[in-house]
Amino acid sequence: TRRSSPRPTRSPRSPWRPGAPSPHEEPQQRQQNAPACTIVSAVITGDLLTVGWIGDSRVYWVPDDRTTRPARLTEDDSWAAQMVAAGLMSEAEAYADERAHAITGWLGADAYELEPHTASFKPDRPGVVVVCTDGLWNYAESADEMARAVPPDARGRPLQSARVLVGHALNGGGHDNVTVAVVPFPAPPGGAGSA
Repeated sequence: TRRSSPRPTRSPRSPWRPGAPSPHEEPQQRQQNAPACTIVSAVITGDLLTVGWIGDSRVYWVPDDRTTRPARLTEDDSWAAQMVAAGLMSEAEAYADERAHAITGWLGADAYELEPHTASFKPDRPGVVVVCTDGLWNYAESADEMARAVPPDARGRPLQSARVLVGHALNGGGHDNVTVAVVPFPAPPGGAGSA
């Protein structure tokens, strides 16, 4: 006689399946090539700009008045940033190294315990906030380079400006995924628009 084993039951919404580790079990070891990503955000509330990030995606501040200095508002979780912060290398030396873009913070199954970074700013003039992945900033790394790449009318045409920045990265070689958002500051009444 053949014995049948009871079939495991699961909720239709449960991602668990027979043979898979229980979601309550601790992983035995870090997964090889586990899905992972970096994350960056920018929130504008009134005159306050708050950014948050893990990894090497960045936020830049680009004022409308281009005689005013732009700024990078995030610090990378990367090998190069750690070398510079520790005073072991100059920024130029660190970013010239083949290990420069190795990230030291990310989200994913194999991520190390890391507190997300947050910072708040109160820009004193109109401009735009550029939120992007390294697919763009590899081709406009410094705040000054990013400001040169951002169209002068970016605050009035954020969607078109984001497209221009994607084109800038693709024309530069486009060796990585490119994700860009351009956000006007202060936020216009009724939203950012798309023209």
